[in-house]
Amino acid sequence: MEIGANTTIDRGSVDDTVVGPGTKIDNLVQIGHNCRIGARCLIAGQAGIAGSTHVEDDVFLAGQAGLADHVTIGRGARVTVQGGVIGTSHRAPPCPATGAYAPGVPAGQGALYRLAHIVDDLEALVRRTDESQP
Repeated sequence: MEIGANTTIDRGSVDDTVVGPGTKIDNLVQIGHNCRIGARCLIAGQAGIAGSTHVEDDVFLAGQAGLADHVTIGRGARVTVQGGVIGTSHRAPPCPATGAYAPGVPAGQGALYRLAHIVDDLEALVRRTDESQP
């Protein structure tokens, strides 16, 4: 686990606040009380995670992304720059994170949002290639 400068991780009030192994947290990130952050997550600068939120493994939160309280972010989800998630999100096509759009940018128009779909396609291609190998 790596934690950047001026990052705040609140201690738990009811349950412990837990950050999983291999997770990297950039500078100026706020993680609220009772949060559970999975393994191998990447959390970019100025992201904020409200209390009692569960972020599953391999999630990417871009800069200034925000997660509401008591939300679950499904494994492998990607939240775009300045994206906000206000409801539970499970990884399911076509959108890996519900409500994850930059303010004023129509859905699907942000570069990182398009990149998330490209990465999903690439991962599927790698899986198919691995399955076809003897």
